[in-house]
Amino acid sequence: MDTQLEAKIVERGKEFFTSISGEAPSIFNKGWWTGKVMDWAMKNEDFKVQLFRFVDVFPYLNTSESLSRHIREYFSGDDHEVPSVLKWGAGKASFGGKLTAKIMEKTIRSNIENMGRQFIVGQNTKEAVKGLAKLRKEGFTFTVDLLGEATVSEEEADAYRDGYLEVLDAIAEEQSKWKAHAGNGGDPSMDWGYTPKVNVSIKPSALYSQAKPVDIEGSVQGIYKRLEPVYRKVIEMGAFLCIDMESLKYREITLELYRRLRSAQEFRHYPHLSIVLQAYLRCTEQDAEQLVQWARTEDLPIAVRLVKGAYWDMESVLAKQNNWDFPVWMHKPESDIAFERVAKILLENHDLVYFACGSHNIRSISATMEMAKAMNVPEERYEFQVLYGMAEPVRKGLLNVAGKVRLYCPYGDIIPGMAYLVRRLLENTANESFLRQSFADGAEVARLMENPQITLERELAARPEPKQEELVDGLPPFKNDAMIDFTIPRCRTAFPAAIKKVRETTGGTIPLFIDGKEVQTDDVIPTTNPADYSEKLADVCQAGTAEIDAALEAADKAFLTWRDTPAKERAECLLKAAEIARQRQYELSAWQVLEIGKQWDQAFHDVGEGIDFLEYYAREMLRLDKPRRMGRAPGEHNQLFYQPKGVAAVISPWNFPFAIAIGMCSAAIVTGNPVVYKPASISSRVGYNLVEIFREAGLPDGVFNYCPGRSSVMGDYLIEHPKVSMICFTGSMEVGLRIQNKASVVQAGQQQCKRVIAEMGGKNAIIIDDDADLDEAVLHVVYSAFAFQGQKCSACSRVIVLDPIYDRFIERLVAACEDINIGRAEDPENYMGPLADASCQKTVSEYITLAEQEGTILLKRKDIPAEGAYVPLTIVGDIKPEHRIAQEEIFGPVLAVMRAATFDEALDIANGTRFALTGGVFSRSPEHLEQARKEFRVGNLYLNRNNTGALVERQPFGGFKMSGVGSKTGGPDYLLQFLDPRVVTENTMRRGFAPIEEDDDWI
Repeated sequence: MDTQLEAKIVERGKEFFTSISGEAPSIFNKGWWTGKVMDWAMKNEDFKVQLFRFVDVFPYLNTSESLSRHIREYFSGDDHEVPSVLKWGAGKASFGGKLTAKIMEKTIRSNIENMGRQFIVGQNTKEAVKGLAKLRKEGFTFTVDLLGEATVSEEEADAYRDGYLEVLDAIAEEQSKWKAHAGNGGDPSMDWGYTPKVNVSIKPSALYSQAKPVDIEGSVQGIYKRLEPVYRKVIEMGAFLCIDMESLKYREITLELYRRLRSAQEFRHYPHLSIVLQAYLRCTEQDAEQLVQWARTEDLPIAVRLVKGAYWDMESVLAKQNNWDFPVWMHKPESDIAFERVAKILLENHDLVYFACGSHNIRSISATMEMAKAMNVPEERYEFQVLYGMAEPVRKGLLNVAGKVRLYCPYGDIIPGMAYLVRRLLENTANESFLRQSFADGAEVARLMENPQITLERELAARPEPKQEELVDGLPPFKNDAMIDFTIPRCRTAFPAAIKKVRETTGGTIPLFIDGKEVQTDDVIPTTNPADYSEKLADVCQAGTAEIDAALEAADKAFLTWRDTPAKERAECLLKAAEIARQRQYELSAWQVLEIGKQWDQAFHDVGEGIDFLEYYAREMLRLDKPRRMGRAPGEHNQLFYQPKGVAAVISPWNFPFAIAIGMCSAAIVTGNPVVYKPASISSRVGYNLVEIFREAGLPDGVFNYCPGRSSVMGDYLIEHPKVSMICFTGSMEVGLRIQNKASVVQAGQQQCKRVIAEMGGKNAIIIDDDADLDEAVLHVVYSAFAFQGQKCSACSRVIVLDPIYDRFIERLVAACEDINIGRAEDPENYMGPLADASCQKTVSEYITLAEQEGTILLKRKDIPAEGAYVPLTIVGDIKPEHRIAQEEIFGPVLAVMRAATFDEALDIANGTRFALTGGVFSRSPEHLEQARKEFRVGNLYLNRNNTGALVERQPFGGFKMSGVGSKTGGPDYLLQFLDPRVVTENTMRRGFAPIEEDDDWI
């Protein structure tokens, strides 16, 4: 630590605080409604959460009824009064009468709208230009940012681009009237003598609806196409463009976009282009160094705005949910330390880098000033930026001290404006917020100006020691396998490499695997790539009745020893299998990409779910293996324990060919039941992966037997065989019911009732309430309905939309679906691929014809590849509850849209089929969400998220009614279905004496 520099930083900060003494940002000014509400929110965490959620939904509350209902739901729970702070300005109004209620509603609406306007320079172009001119008269410069809804379609991306062109046109007419801010020489037509008067910031993801980290090149090209005309206009005006950094998933896209635009032959001459870097990202220091190195190699001056970052909560929560390393610094002082380090890098390279310090933190501002001074950085090589509507004392003090302050000025409609407002309010009311500590909590200046390294060391020293992870049965607690993170380059490069490697091994014949030996048969079925039937992956041997007899004989024989093998050893086999699968995860995924047309992420998560089943069921068996004492009466000892049932026939589907197959097989195996496994015909090559894994894991001969076969030849024979004790099936309702029927008939030599565990179909609905967040709802419905071509039992096949929001939702949904890319699953730019085979294609095509007869086609994509098992993505409206399209499982990319007048009617429609698997609700009404919890009767209900992708242990999966029989997979009850409970009672009394145990019910 440079003690001299540190002393100067602290002194500079103290002077700064002295210059603004007695002032406070308007959001903390208790003389105004916003300040009162913020004060209350910072004292009451529950109120703060409800307030911010209410502000978020507020723009959708267009009627008096909806506003009053949401005020009641958010703030009057448990018969409490609406907090008086919310009613400030409305006198003694309450909900007691219509008139006073209307007064309060009007007051609250007005107060919230005014709070929103405080952070937005204008709601339209005219207001924005007027507001910007006013700021310039006050001595500030600006960068203007167009607020917008999430871009879900190319139409919306065009509108976002056009919005920028419109505001630039309007500013172009005015800028000649604006006098440039004076500087120390330089160009008198430019602010401060060296920077354009007009500065705009743009969010790149809004320029291309298909941007995604798995497809960096396609995303950059898509954004660049729309950014070009905006940048040309900027250059024509002699203005400045800043490319904003958004959430982590767009980071690499944004960096590459900046490099490409800055170095383009057409634009190399123009230096006024900057990019934002976020100090809270752990990788930002490296990004800054690499960006500077690139600029030196290209011999191009660059500009960088450095900020702390606005998405910390989201990035940290997503990382925890997905079992990723945290991409952000987890302690606030670490972000402050990183900010100063990166600022130093940028200032050191001032000959090439123009630096914009974007912060309200007076410590960070002072550090920038003093580092620049120590390095003799010319004043024209850096500036300061703060957010419009916030930290007014800081911007005023900065203007006095530095003389060059730029305000980040959002403008746009109230709906996206409220989303922006919530982010800003969250930042400023967080305990760690510098503004809150400075102006609301009254922290000491010395503490606020403390070197963040010292702050970090003090905070870490005060934290309790982290708890050691407790082992259960010698194992760490279960954690889900990490989701794939395509922001990591090696995750993107691993897939093409794995697909190439798998392709090199295609061809040949896949044998059966019975009693530890490979078995060849004359009868084979080819398995092919559904995107290209000419690509044969393998010929798969087919089991007949003789092979089934041999497999069952081997399994029956193995049962006698496997059932008595200690549970710990059986669990260890699963844990070894999990580690083998983890090491081969990309290869196992690649087989699914080729054999059934799964997209990269869908295939990877299928394998990850299979790994989760292995890990979870191993732990569950160890839990269930412990005998339990029943009752506490003295003089007797009652012990409950479990034993395996016998041989299990496992019949798995093709849509989750690894996860579901290995889940059912491993559940049977770990509970002591040998398996005869029949995979779906069209995914038999993926099914053979289980042979490879279990063989390497060291399963004894006969415990796992791989028997693909024609259902017409050996299906019923396997189900009805007397040696089969239980049947585990996942597939269609029709087949599942047939299996249950067949299994109920006792065969000659059969020793026990057969247990059937059957996961069957779904006709899953998502309800869109009238206050739903459409940015979220549209994208989640698209994913639920069309990811993996809708070939999931959990997929959304009905969307039920309330009347007030119907037109807007449908408009955005259809537009979004018009633009998603359709093609081979191995190409990461494609969102949808082929169906699994020609028979699926034929069935779904027939349903599309039925949809055309029963309803009104809202969208039927014609631009699908001619070769392969493709069908048009189809959305059909005007569907009634009684229509077949609303009742029958389709298993393809066909979505029925239905209207409802009320939430009650929507629930009735949703519950109105014979299935009960998954469902979803998008709503910001606490009462409606609670009603859905009680009345939306499905096995897995998802609120404000997509309705697919259940995770082992966190979201045990399975339904009821005609959706299945048996307990939920990946849950605490699942293994019990593979076991028979036994109880042994021992009389411990001898000659009138009974030993008293510690837990006996005794005096």
